[in-house]
Amino acid sequence: MSNTSSTASSTQDLTTYMRQLGSQARAAAQQLRIASPKLKAQALRAMANRISTNKAQLQEANAKDLIAARERGLDAALLDRLTLSDRALEIMATGLRQIADMPDPVGTMGPTTYRPNGMLVAQMRVPIGVIGIIYESRPNVTIDAAALCLKSGNATILRGGSEAFHSNMALGAIIQASLDEVGLPLESVQVVDTTDRAAVGELIRLDEFVDVIIPRGGKSLIARLSAEATVPLLKHLDGNCHLYIDKDANPEKAQAIAINGKTYRYGICGATETLLVHADIAPAMLSDLAQALTDKGVELRGCERTLAVVPQAKPATESDWETEFLGPILAIKIVDSIEQAMAHIQRYSSQHTESIVTDNLQAAQRFQREVDSSSVYINLPTCFADGFEYGLGAEIGISTNRLHARGPVGLEGLTTQKWVLTGNGQLRG
Repeated sequence: MSNTSSTASSTQDLTTYMRQLGSQARAAAQQLRIASPKLKAQALRAMANRISTNKAQLQEANAKDLIAARERGLDAALLDRLTLSDRALEIMATGLRQIADMPDPVGTMGPTTYRPNGMLVAQMRVPIGVIGIIYESRPNVTIDAAALCLKSGNATILRGGSEAFHSNMALGAIIQASLDEVGLPLESVQVVDTTDRAAVGELIRLDEFVDVIIPRGGKSLIARLSAEATVPLLKHLDGNCHLYIDKDANPEKAQAIAINGKTYRYGICGATETLLVHADIAPAMLSDLAQALTDKGVELRGCERTLAVVPQAKPATESDWETEFLGPILAIKIVDSIEQAMAHIQRYSSQHTESIVTDNLQAAQRFQREVDSSSVYINLPTCFADGFEYGLGAEIGISTNRLHARGPVGLEGLTTQKWVLTGNGQLRG
């Protein structure tokens, strides 16, 4: 195990630096692949303990990022995502301990098939290998990604956004110290220590060393990586999430769900961004709901029919239906049927999370069957789009891909499978 990690410097070629990170990660992945569940869990608990006992140092580093962010004019939602409050740090520590306690997926077996010749055929879960993760704003991703990759036996290279650089480096030091404590390779988790954007371009072309890239960020980042990457991508796209209130919805239930979905936290990818309301229920439903949202500081933008019912709403533009606001803004559209609601979702959704509120079982089942998003709910706010809520523990992201994982990606989504056959000397005739 190496006691030092590569560092980027003005005198070191960036390509050489990134290739060195990749080479070190590949070597570490070979050791992690056979590391015991006990040892990996010990490392995660060590990280949790260090976070709890080093809050002051972590918040000192975070303060540098917050000062720079305010100077750059980042909005309140982004500042919230960036802040390492006492609560945020305790959530990190709790998440690490929860992941440590979860069953280790590596080596688990699927169903065994008995072939006519007596062979046993099954599949075993194994680590993917080396995972590169590119993300923006949220320093908690540094811990979540490191924990999930380590638990699933993968080495990882983390490239966070420049706005969280000091926070990420401080958390990286916590991770490295914890790995060293239990005797796992320091290169199991490497945080890229440069804000040079060219490092991203190097990382996404490290085919020789990196098996998959998981990007977490906005459309511009995803578009760039999709165009330039030669390493396969597991994409976490934006969350343009929809809530449809059906004509057979319970009004009180619908109002509570709509408010929670929009205002629980504005900066999360599961926040409701567009509200669709059936015309039969809209006049009675929207008046009270709109006032409740306005009282909470939410700006409403509506279609022409919505404006007639909600005078405080602003006219919605075409871009409003396409936008993940990540703030106190909600687009509202009145529709005449469940078919119109689903058609709107089909056109504008990022295929992240959609929900229907209804007491009509047939409508609920139809919505859940026909809406093509990674998560589809009945009578729940979209803000449940979170790995903890699904019972997965922390998640690496919410994949809008179709292969190989979709929805919240936890431990199982960070593994692949190999076929394992067992026989007793059978020969192929």
